[in-house]
Amino acid sequence: MDLGLAGRSAILMASSRGLGRACAHSVAREGVNVVINGRTAADVKATADYIASTYGGVF
Repeated sequence: MDLGLAGRSAILMASSRGLGRACAHSVAREGVNVVINGRTAADVKATADYIASTYGGVF
């Protein structure tokens, strides 16, 4: 479904694991540039790398 969000940016809190990560995937899939946030650098890096390689658009 096209939500008309492509090209926009979003800051997603607690987005390196769990439900926050699923939300980051959902908006990234729609073409939104996302900022990933989480407790540990390792979790943030893993999530950001995966989303960037799959959808692009991670800051």
